[in-house]
Amino acid sequence: MLWIKALHIVFMVTWFAGLFYLPRLFVYHAMTGDEATRNQLHIMERKLYRFITPLMWLTLGFGIWLIALYGWSWFIASHWLQAKLVLVVVLMIYHFYCGKLVNDFHQGRNVRSHVFFRWFNEIPVLFLFAIVILAVVKPF
Repeated sequence: MLWIKALHIVFMVTWFAGLFYLPRLFVYHAMTGDEATRNQLHIMERKLYRFITPLMWLTLGFGIWLIALYGWSWFIASHWLQAKLVLVVVLMIYHFYCGKLVNDFHQGRNVRSHVFFRWFNEIPVLFLFAIVILAVVKPF
């Protein structure tokens, strides 16, 4: 079980690293007017998104495996875990929205400013704090 937990954490950390960096690329993309730079940023965004998507699924898979090993009655009693899973689902929606933004930039349909993306970039930090606190402190 410790190997499964360790892999869950490793994939979560790498997924979050990508979620921290991808919106930062959006900031730069929204700021540039140079076509060559836009093309380079799009390649970077697309490759990063394709890299972190399997990490998301591996994080989820190993987490579900852990829940299965602990058992259904443990899951029902672990309200902190239920709250954590709600946050994970919302984070997955954020992830897929990032994929939409990658496509929007590629199609030249971005309508958001770099200021929006600077704030958008902070969302994963809030989720990381909440998810880690729920998993470690187990406040309820």
